[in-house]
Amino acid sequence: MRVFVTGASGWIGSAVVPELIGAGHQVVGLARSDDSAAALTAAGAEVRRGTLDDLDGLRSAAAASDGVIHLAFKHDLAFSGGFQDATEADRRAIETFGDALAGSGRPLVIAAGTLGLAPGRVATEADGTSDDPASLGAGRHANAQLTLSFASRDIRSSVVRLAPTVHGDGDNGFMAALVGIARARGVSGYIGDGTNRWPAVHRFDAAHVIRLAVEKAPAGSVLHATAEEGVPIRDIAEVIGRHLGIPVASVSPEDSAEHFTWLAGFLASDGPASSALTRELLGWRPTHPGLVDDLDKGHYFRTPTAP
Repeated sequence: MRVFVTGASGWIGSAVVPELIGAGHQVVGLARSDDSAAALTAAGAEVRRGTLDDLDGLRSAAAASDGVIHLAFKHDLAFSGGFQDATEADRRAIETFGDALAGSGRPLVIAAGTLGLAPGRVATEADGTSDDPASLGAGRHANAQLTLSFASRDIRSSVVRLAPTVHGDGDNGFMAALVGIARARGVSGYIGDGTNRWPAVHRFDAAHVIRLAVEKAPAGSVLHATAEEGVPIRDIAEVIGRHLGIPVASVSPEDSAEHFTWLAGFLASDGPASSALTRELLGWRPTHPGLVDDLDKGHYFRTPTAP
């Protein structure tokens, strides 16, 4: 297949590209910078220059492909107070892909998340999204529902819901932020009793799910890239404390926003998620280290070297 990938040089995309190429596919990656273009070329992919706002370019690239994997999201805009704007840009891109692929039976795979699906219990692929527009990730969940609706337009659409921590060497996401906060505060904290759980998946295992989705997921499929259903936040804090040689302590919910800043709301959530249906449907079997084992490898605790 000739697969067009947005976000191809990002944290997950840079694992998806070699996964696809290794399985014999041709990859065309969207690049908005020279660095991204160089990384894609080095990985063996064809480069398509552009951004998520270049809707004509997205439409053309999708129409010329045998399938689309949409991983890009304006994270820099989202985390600087423009989450709604980032979500709307994502929706416009998804609508564009839908128009380009309609009637073709070709696949469209997008990334979503598991947080906020079923707070306090184990979410499954059969769970829908929250009806509360103020819920965690509501806008992105709505975009996922839009993608699934494309099955009625003869598009083999699927949504891969990723665990909140897609971990591995080089991760700059939630785990890296938590390590940074612990190092700065001199204490590795968790909120309350720390029994709330986060699902987790290694980035290489996530890339494998995404490749299987574009190859064979039935139209309208919801898939979970969660190798572990739920890792207690306290267990994560204890590994971080041990590696940094600092105390591990509870932070009260009242003090969590000051201690963890932007991470507090995410860190307080309890959102375990199963991938049993995904494993059965696609034959996916995670093979890479779990989150605690990956943290124990030490790469999250390297100190930056001076320039």
